[in-house]
Amino acid sequence: MVDAIVSVFLDRLLNALEEESHFLIEIRDQLKKLQRELRLMQSFLQDAERLKRKNESLRAIMVTLRDLIYEAGDILADCQVQSEDENDTVSARCTMCFHPSKLPVHYQAGKRLREINENITGIKQDMSTYLGVSLLNQTGNTDEDRHLKPSWSTPLYDHSKVVGLEGDTEKIKDWLFKANDDILAIGVVGMGGVGKTTIAQKIFNDRRIEDRFERRIWVSVSQTFTEEQIMRTILRSLGDASVGDDKSELLRKINQYLLGKRYLIVMDDVWSKDNKWWLQIYQGLPKGNGSSVIVTTRIEEVARKMGVSEARTHWPKFLSEENSWLLFRMIAFAATQGECIHSELETVGKEIVEKCKGLPLAIKAVGGMMLSKEPYYHEWRRIANHFRDELAENDDTVMASLQLSYDELPAYLKSCFLCFSLYPEDCVIEKEQLVHWWVGEGFVPLRSGRLSAEAGGHCFSELTNRCLVEVVDKAYSGTIYTCKIHDMVRDLVIKMAEDYAFFKPNELNCRHLGIKGDMNRKQIMANQKLRALLTTTKSGEVNKIASNIANKFCRCPRLQVLDLSKSIFEIPLSSLLDEIGSLPNLACLSLSNTHPLIQVPPSLKKVHKLQILDISYCQNLKLIPSYITTFAKLSVLDASHCGSLGYFPKGLGRLLNLQVLLGFKPAKSSQEQGCRIAELKNLTHLRTLGLHLSQGDEIGDDEVDSLVNLQELQFLSINCFDSHDEDLAVKLDKLTPPRQLHELGLKFYPGKISPDWLNPHSLPMLRFLSICSGNLTKMSEGFRGNGNVVWKIEGLKLEALSDLSEEWSVVPQVMPSLRTLNVCWCPELEGFPIEDAGFKGGVWKKEEQQR
Repeated sequence: MVDAIVSVFLDRLLNALEEESHFLIEIRDQLKKLQRELRLMQSFLQDAERLKRKNESLRAIMVTLRDLIYEAGDILADCQVQSEDENDTVSARCTMCFHPSKLPVHYQAGKRLREINENITGIKQDMSTYLGVSLLNQTGNTDEDRHLKPSWSTPLYDHSKVVGLEGDTEKIKDWLFKANDDILAIGVVGMGGVGKTTIAQKIFNDRRIEDRFERRIWVSVSQTFTEEQIMRTILRSLGDASVGDDKSELLRKINQYLLGKRYLIVMDDVWSKDNKWWLQIYQGLPKGNGSSVIVTTRIEEVARKMGVSEARTHWPKFLSEENSWLLFRMIAFAATQGECIHSELETVGKEIVEKCKGLPLAIKAVGGMMLSKEPYYHEWRRIANHFRDELAENDDTVMASLQLSYDELPAYLKSCFLCFSLYPEDCVIEKEQLVHWWVGEGFVPLRSGRLSAEAGGHCFSELTNRCLVEVVDKAYSGTIYTCKIHDMVRDLVIKMAEDYAFFKPNELNCRHLGIKGDMNRKQIMANQKLRALLTTTKSGEVNKIASNIANKFCRCPRLQVLDLSKSIFEIPLSSLLDEIGSLPNLACLSLSNTHPLIQVPPSLKKVHKLQILDISYCQNLKLIPSYITTFAKLSVLDASHCGSLGYFPKGLGRLLNLQVLLGFKPAKSSQEQGCRIAELKNLTHLRTLGLHLSQGDEIGDDEVDSLVNLQELQFLSINCFDSHDEDLAVKLDKLTPPRQLHELGLKFYPGKISPDWLNPHSLPMLRFLSICSGNLTKMSEGFRGNGNVVWKIEGLKLEALSDLSEEWSVVPQVMPSLRTLNVCWCPELEGFPIEDAGFKGGVWKKEEQQR
């Protein structure tokens, strides 16, 4: 992925050349020459990437170029560190370039950069020969900027929509409803990409199925699994962590939880023909009551060995020509609600669809790719021709479509996409971890003044829109929490990652590495290349890291991303990370949900490049050190769900680049070393803010306007958990948010009546509103708006408001744009409909309530 590495390096180089760094003066000419050379080559690197799969000589050239760019990046980083270490005084400026101790560093850096430039000039000439084009007189303009001007900012395609599977799901549901004795075994068998998992998911989430089965359990069975892992997954679905139990005890617990209940278990993507593991689990399952098991597999023999009869085996058919075109249209033309408004594209679009041979995964991949393309005939024709060439080399339609989708990714997205190679099969991945990684390692291009949080979210949306990434869990507002990738997509991403030396599981000096309890200690011992080291465990699992491994984490000098979340250590983590100050390039540090974390490592104050610090869910953490306020580049500070934390340090208002601040606890008037809410006025780039308030004393009378002028703020949550102060509600009633707020969440609101500012006139741009728990009994009069001013809210969530006694019929009147509604445990809400014929295009969701 040389084009991706070049793209990232040029972004860093551009920023470096804009710095007023005196240390870089000595090598500036060489850096500018390198910049010119790479820009000349950039337009042709994508073609070179594609052709190198056929040409070993070109492949070797690209590997050499990749290593040279990495080395140049290391030189640039070292020079920037040297520059930051200098005392920025007039006398230092005068003497620095002539100081004897600095001459060897300048000389060595300049000398090596000259050699790198000479090598790249030779590579450029070699590429000219192999590509049959001249790179010597090119302007260096690329189409990269076109990719950086998206036509959307949020996902357009609704991944929950499926096409052509209605008959499949109805057939299997009919079998399920007729089940009576023993355990009914149903098999869904077919080749990869035909839609087996999609069919099972559609059935699993069907409302009638929910009503029929008291327990529903989904198990993703990877190719490398153990009987014990399967049992623990089943128990986690039943709400039992089952830490420390042996297999017999696990099986006994499963039986106990399911005894007397009708249950449905989905065993998704089973490969093993050895059925001993299944026979062991099956014997422990209670029988009868119409309980059922659905098995999805590519191998018919597997289904038979798991007790599936031929009569209860379903083979999904390929999509018809009509349904194939419909699915493609829904994705490729999502921006126009699935309508092909450019008639000249229909013919070539149908030609592309025909090559997919009715396979849903292939259609979704190419459809997502075309969604990102300009609606020009010549561009679509180019893609159709490349698809034909790809199929000529690879007769696997799905893999050919996925390879084409990868090849057509803009350079910066290739780096983001290859990050998925570190995660194990069937792993549910947190979006936030990915975005933080991308920002920390510089994969996200920050041009046109975009904030890093926004740019990272956009990259994620681009991958989901291209159907390379599947959404697993999202909020009522559409905000995505977790995702995963199809196993065939994973096959591709692993192949690409190994080819490009992005990640090789057994390589001792690799650049990216996932943390596991049984990881190889040698992989991190003085690793001179390692850029990212992070937790990649499956959902519900926790890493147990031995001290002799953890104390080597700070010995990798190139490390930019260190994520130790969801890990347990034998001794306090702050002592294990005592040398973290020796990681000068560290940009992202996550200690979320680690144990035992008592304090943030003191030596962290030496890490001046830190952009992201995540210490959320650290219940033993009592103090955030004051040196945090010196991190000028910090853009994300997450201290949410830290129950023992007293307050944030004074001086937080100096972090002018802060974009995300979560779990903010303002100091009380008596806590002089703490940060008051008034300091937030200075955070003009703040985009997301999470407040944790417990007493009225945390908001002074002169601080109630602290948020109103934060013009970038879009997402605000206010959590008043464990508050018993009546004065807090009075203060909150005056703490007015900015008018442009996009989403608002109130948790444990202490007042009986909603705040006066919660009205459509004060928040005219609010699109999503969530109110959960608390003492709320009624909404303020202003909440209803008036005849001329109504809410523009599209999504509303009301949860655990046991005293709210409003008349529901008022809400649709004041929220005419409402499309998504989630109401749960609001027993006094009067007149709430289970179904409403007047509510079109959205989702009513009412969960069972108890009075």
